[in-house]
Amino acid sequence: MTLDIMMPFWGRPDHFREAVRSVLAQTVSDWRLVIVDDVYPDEEPGRWAASLGDPRVVYRRNETNLGVGGNFRECVRLVENERAVLMGCDDRMHPGYVERVAELVAAHPSAAIVQPGVEVIDSEGRVAHPLADRVKGLVRFGGSGARMFGGERLLTSLMHGNWAYFPSLVWRADDLRRFGFRPGFDVVQDLALLADIVLDGGGLLLDDEVVFSYRRHSGSVSSLKGPDGAKFVEESALFAELASRAAARGWSRAARAATLHLTSRLNALTELPAALRAHDPASRRALLRHALG
Repeated sequence: MTLDIMMPFWGRPDHFREAVRSVLAQTVSDWRLVIVDDVYPDEEPGRWAASLGDPRVVYRRNETNLGVGGNFRECVRLVENERAVLMGCDDRMHPGYVERVAELVAAHPSAAIVQPGVEVIDSEGRVAHPLADRVKGLVRFGGSGARMFGGERLLTSLMHGNWAYFPSLVWRADDLRRFGFRPGFDVVQDLALLADIVLDGGGLLLDDEVVFSYRRHSGSVSSLKGPDGAKFVEESALFAELASRAAARGWSRAARAATLHLTSRLNALTELPAALRAHDPASRRALLRHALG
């Protein structure tokens, strides 16, 4: 299995180089890295990537800035193989990532999505345990080893809290093309895609072997859009839609979980102090509206 590693780029050049080097350090060579530069102002990172001289590394620079969702859609357009991961340009693959996910796909070919084991790191690359990730650990399915989930049980769990780590997920290319990343969603596009696939009958394979480092830091899109309430406007719209779709399917537990979206509401409350410090009444109202339903 050749894995397409699609990397939309806009961010810190040092994190970007670290991410690319982590791909080059894989224990197996059956991968293809496609870097899609969304017109980052500094062209030096692109020149560095283009100079690597590895035929498996493709560097492309968009003609115009497409934004977060647009660049993800461009990455999907460029996928060539049957499985793909949309890796963050600030994350790190462990050397055994490609080898492990290939083993998982071979053992469970029906899995629409593969969630390998993930650790969280901070902006300096140190292992971290932020509140958001401790909550993810509480709502994620228990058990050990590689295990498959799907249907109402999976959707209900994701509505209680999105415990998946989007940049580490391996997707079927056909699903990425079929469902794609919807315009209007920048922060919750991963949850929307997950839900679309689950509602279509796709299952998720969850594994515990840690082969990926997800970087959580203040410069991420979700962090930047949290205090101003924009993230939660997207979440409110998505949860309302998914509650309706689940109810129409007869998935009452999933519909209730989407309507309640408790961890999302609690998350809005955690952003409230920053909005208060910024003396931003509009953001404060947006956060309270989401938190109180």
